[in-house]
Amino acid sequence: MATDGLHENETLASLKSEAESLKGKLEEERAKLHDVELHQVAERVEALGQFVMKTRRTLKGHGNKVLCMDWCKDKRRVVSSSQDGKVIVWDSFTTNKEHAVTMPCTWVMACAYAPSGCAIACGGLDNKCSVYPLTFDKNENMAAKKKSVAMHTNYLSACSFTNSDMQILTASGDGTCALWDVESGQLLQSFHGHGADVLCLDLAPSETGNTFVSGGCDKKAMVWDMRSGQCVQAFETHESDVNSVRYYPSGDAFASGSDDATCRLYDLRADREVAIYSKESIIFGASSVDFSLSGRLLFAGYNDYTINVWDVLKGSRVSILFGHENRVSTLRVSPDGTAFCSGSWDHTLRVWA
Repeated sequence: MATDGLHENETLASLKSEAESLKGKLEEERAKLHDVELHQVAERVEALGQFVMKTRRTLKGHGNKVLCMDWCKDKRRVVSSSQDGKVIVWDSFTTNKEHAVTMPCTWVMACAYAPSGCAIACGGLDNKCSVYPLTFDKNENMAAKKKSVAMHTNYLSACSFTNSDMQILTASGDGTCALWDVESGQLLQSFHGHGADVLCLDLAPSETGNTFVSGGCDKKAMVWDMRSGQCVQAFETHESDVNSVRYYPSGDAFASGSDDATCRLYDLRADREVAIYSKESIIFGASSVDFSLSGRLLFAGYNDYTINVWDVLKGSRVSILFGHENRVSTLRVSPDGTAFCSGSWDHTLRVWA
């Protein structure tokens, strides 16, 4: 071996410096391709007119901070999870509660609706992801039908069904993401690469999409191949935790929101960050981001109780929405794009349109 003559420290130091120089070279190559800014390309695009969005519904019933929410494919039902250990399924139009589950732990940080609308998944400080089937039988004991699918060695931070009810993708404070079979609870693939807690994930929008993106406390956003378990792209331009990631509707880019008070847009084909959404006056972290159906708007919930709406192309803020009385923790645009729902530490969810 070439390294036989060297001491361990020396080899480590030399490998570290080699890795750094290679990183530098990669950055140089990336910079060569960096010929124009997104907002320059978008100068010819018409500016967005004034638009008014208001709170149309307020969903009250959680006894503590709302931590996560997800829309059903039927564009009407919403599932939310809270620090009080409750998971509630709502009709967002009538504001009625249709189902409620009390989890064995508090801090239910993750919840997701199955594509069929017939089940929900949730988890948090119990380190598990549990799936509950939903039925219309009012007297049914949902807890009895609970299925524990995923087991991590630290808290569950996010979960999402893949394009079927049969597989679920989870992210955890143990620094990994994992793909599980819902029926058997078997681990199908694990994804190692983050250097700290993984906080969020999002699946690529296409039906054939076998990739997903994750963000974490190591300030990185990573794109993964679900079949191989390999990280195919990594972006490290945020200066603090990446709290939220969301694919652009076409699947060619994704946005991220971070504790560094910025949201950023990464182009996967150009392999680089193409836009930063920030203002001097915004000093609180962004907890959650999502795109409008067209991809022209980026909605971002912040820890200063506001929701900012950004023009994705021009990089400017087009609106600021007030209403929540504590930090906005979660935000999702409805499947048909006509509304979006936000959840907050003020114990409520709000539907905006």
